[in-house]
Amino acid sequence: EGAEGLFVLLGAGLAAASHPLLYVKLLVQVGHEPLPPTIGRNVLGRKVLYLPGFFTYARHIVEVDGKRGLFRGLTPRLISSTLSTITRGSVKKAFPLEDMEHVSNKDDVKTSLRKVVRETSHEMMMQCVSRLVSHPLHVISMRCMVQFVGREVKYSGVFSAIGRIFKEEGILGFFVGLVPHILGDVIFLWCCNLLAHFINTYAVDDNFSQASVIRSYTKFVMGIAVSMLTYPFLLVGDLMAVNNCGLRAGLPPYAPAFASWIHCWRYLSAQGQLFRGSSLLFRRAPIPAASFPID
Repeated sequence: EGAEGLFVLLGAGLAAASHPLLYVKLLVQVGHEPLPPTIGRNVLGRKVLYLPGFFTYARHIVEVDGKRGLFRGLTPRLISSTLSTITRGSVKKAFPLEDMEHVSNKDDVKTSLRKVVRETSHEMMMQCVSRLVSHPLHVISMRCMVQFVGREVKYSGVFSAIGRIFKEEGILGFFVGLVPHILGDVIFLWCCNLLAHFINTYAVDDNFSQASVIRSYTKFVMGIAVSMLTYPFLLVGDLMAVNNCGLRAGLPPYAPAFASWIHCWRYLSAQGQLFRGSSLLFRRAPIPAASFPID
């Protein structure tokens, strides 16, 4: 119980510390660009137009809403994070890890692959259940944050937001965007774990003195690479959470009213925007280079 409480506190602390970053990312995801691009130079020394990065965007939010404005939507996000952590702990207790067979260097290829599949299935179950339980508060948090775009106050508190969503959209309103989020989680887990397993098995030589060190970092590196590939699922899930909910950020001209998350995916793909918001530091403006003078 003490360890579970510690994980809850750590999760809440990380959520609070990273909230301004997630807040800015969400506003970029919905396409809100309140500041003009600036002329900069790329690594080749050529002039390019850059959209404001995280720090410039965050400074703009502070100018409009004050420093507390950077933490808009934090309360439902903390509740969502807590629910996720508690749910994962409950699933672990119901299906203890001690019952799982972990991969050993002594295993043959077939046995080790079977163990990786079982471990990944266990992780997938925990992630899907925790995502299902915490998603309603995730939706509320997203909607609280995008109110910055239209300066609305429709979602002003957790309980009032729950009542409003239930009244206007029914129970399904709490789970908009859930499917792409779960698909992204599942694809991420399987790709990350299987790629790490195959690299450790076939690419890392046991005779190499640092083989164990390399293997310990393989999954971390694969996680970074795979997260970029699954980012469109995160983007689509977040956009669906705020789409057509009565807030300006979920309506034209920011986006049409999507019939489904597949419609949203196709729309973003046609616009070349499936990775919008994936980077918050060096953001190239999506306009022709001929729009400003080049040396």
